[in-house]
Amino acid sequence: MLALLGVCTILALLVLILFRITSVLIALILVPVIAALVGGFGREIGTFAMEGIRSVTPVAALLAFAVIYFGVMNDAGLFDPIIRTLVRAVGSDPVKIAVGTTAIATIAHLDGAGASTFMVTIPAMLPLYERVGMSPLTLTCITAMAAGTTNMLPWTGPTTRAAASLQTSTSDLFLPLVPALIGGMAVVFLFAIRLGRLERARLSAGGSRESAPAAQVEPPQSASAARIGPLGYFNALLTVVALTALFVQLLPPAIVFIVASAIALIVNYPDPHAQRERLTAHGNAAMMMVTTIFAAGIFTGILTKSGMLGAISGSLVAGLPHRLLLHLPVAMGITSMPLSLAFDPDSFYFGLLPIVAHASQAVGGSAVEIGRAALLGQMTTGFPVSPLTPSTFLLVGLANVDLADHQRRTIPYAFAVTLAMTVVAIVTGAITW
Repeated sequence: MLALLGVCTILALLVLILFRITSVLIALILVPVIAALVGGFGREIGTFAMEGIRSVTPVAALLAFAVIYFGVMNDAGLFDPIIRTLVRAVGSDPVKIAVGTTAIATIAHLDGAGASTFMVTIPAMLPLYERVGMSPLTLTCITAMAAGTTNMLPWTGPTTRAAASLQTSTSDLFLPLVPALIGGMAVVFLFAIRLGRLERARLSAGGSRESAPAAQVEPPQSASAARIGPLGYFNALLTVVALTALFVQLLPPAIVFIVASAIALIVNYPDPHAQRERLTAHGNAAMMMVTTIFAAGIFTGILTKSGMLGAISGSLVAGLPHRLLLHLPVAMGITSMPLSLAFDPDSFYFGLLPIVAHASQAVGGSAVEIGRAALLGQMTTGFPVSPLTPSTFLLVGLANVDLADHQRRTIPYAFAVTLAMTVVAIVTGAITW
C-alpha cells in the first residue's frame, strides 16, 4: 500500500511538471503533503518537511550566493578581456577557431547559466564563422559540448538538484567527479579539433574565399567592462582563491561564496546603493532556485521519512534482476545523457533519481554514486540538445539553425563525452562497476 502511494505521488509530480499543469514549486510542496495526509501521516508532516528543509539548507545557500557572485563578476566584466583575447588569437584557421570556441564557452559557463553562456559565445563567434565560411552547426555543437560538460560544477542546477534530492552535499557529489570532468573536457577539445579539421577540409575542397582578419570580430562588451581597470586582476584573483577553497574543501561551499560575494560587492561597488542594485538584479534568479530547493527538501523529506521511497525501492528490487541492480550506477551513467531528452531536470532529479538511488541502496549500493552517475549526462551534456530546456532554443535561435539539425550533429558527440566520463568515473572509483 505504501509503495503504491509512493508511485502515485511520483507520477502525480511528473504529470504536473511535464505537462506544466502547475509550477514546479507548487507541485513539490502540495503533492507530498496531500500524499502524507492520504497515507495517515498528518501529524508528522511538519517534522518530515522540516527535516527535509534542514538537509537542503547548505545547498540553497550555496546556490543563492554562487548566483550573486558570478552575476557580480559578469557585471564587472571579469570574463570580457579573456574572451576578446581568445577571439583575436584564433585567426582564420578553422581548427583554432573551433578550439577557441570551446575555451570561450567553457569560461562563459563558469556561472552555470546556459542562457548567458550562449548569449556570450554565439554572438562573439558567429561573425567569425560566417567570415571564414564555417557551418553554424559546428558552432552550436562545440558550444553545446563545452557548456554541457561543465554543467556539473557544484553551483549548477543539476548538481544542486541532485544534492537536494539525495539529501547530501554538493562536494560529495562533485569532487570525486573532477577527474571525469577533466577527462570529459579533454574529449570535448579533441572533438573540437576534429570538427575544425573537417571544416578545414570542406572549405579547402570548396575553394572558400580568404577570410577577413579575426581582430575585426569583437564579442559584445558589458557596459562596465571599460571601467574595470585594476579591479579585473583583483576579481580574477578572488575567483581563483574562491574556487581553490571550494575544491580543497577549506570551508563549506556555501561559506566560500557567501564571503566571496561580500568581498566582490564591497570592492566592485563601494556605494551601498549600487550594492543593493546588484543584489536586486541577481536576487530574482537566486530566489527562484532557492525556493525550488527548499520545496524539494519538503518533497524528499516527506517521501523519505514516511517510508514511501523505501517501499518503492523495495518493490523495484524485488522485480528487477539482482545482477542488473548491482550495476545501477554504470547503467545510470550510460543512459544519463539520453534521459535528458525524456525528462526535464526537475522531474528527473526530484522524481526518478530518488527511486533509483534507494533501489541501489537496497542491494548494498550507494545513493551518492547514483547521483554522480546521473551528473555525467542528465541535463549536463544533455541539456543543450534537450527540447525540455528553454536555453536550447536560445542556442539554435542565436545561431539561426534548425533544432533537428543541431540535435543530429550534437547528440552523438555529447553521448560520446558522457561515455568517456563514465569510463573515467569507473576507473577513478567515483562510481563502482
